[in-house]
Amino acid sequence: MTNTEISYLAGIIDGEGSIMLTKYHKSEYPSPCISISSTDLELLEWIKEKVGSGRITRKKNYNIEKHKTSFTYTLNYDAAIEIMSSVEPYLVITKKKLRARFIIDNYKNVTSRNGRYSEEKLKLKEQFYSDFMAL
Repeated sequence: MTNTEISYLAGIIDGEGSIMLTKYHKSEYPSPCISISSTDLELLEWIKEKVGSGRITRKKNYNIEKHKTSFTYTLNYDAAIEIMSSVEPYLVITKKKLRARFIIDNYKNVTSRNGRYSEEKLKLKEQFYSDFMAL
């Protein structure tokens, strides 16, 4: 992506996106995630094309007469960390900038590649999650 596209994506994340830790399976710890919701499918398809990964899901619309159909683009795991690293310098919203920087700086240090944790590593992982939620 060009610097212009990266800064544009940062603006979209600042306005309509979320930087979070999400559980994808019951037995695993929360993992990095970027989520962007919009009624503009073209925007989300552009993001997915530029990023090169992620998925777009349609949200259930319970009242078609009053609400537009809404979609959510989701990017997770290492791909989310990679995009956070690219957009973090351009983020303006303090909380999102802090969350992105915290994940970039700490997530890999407290995450075991095989998913097995010693008691010490488990405490570090849990402290990471607590610190993240306190931001």
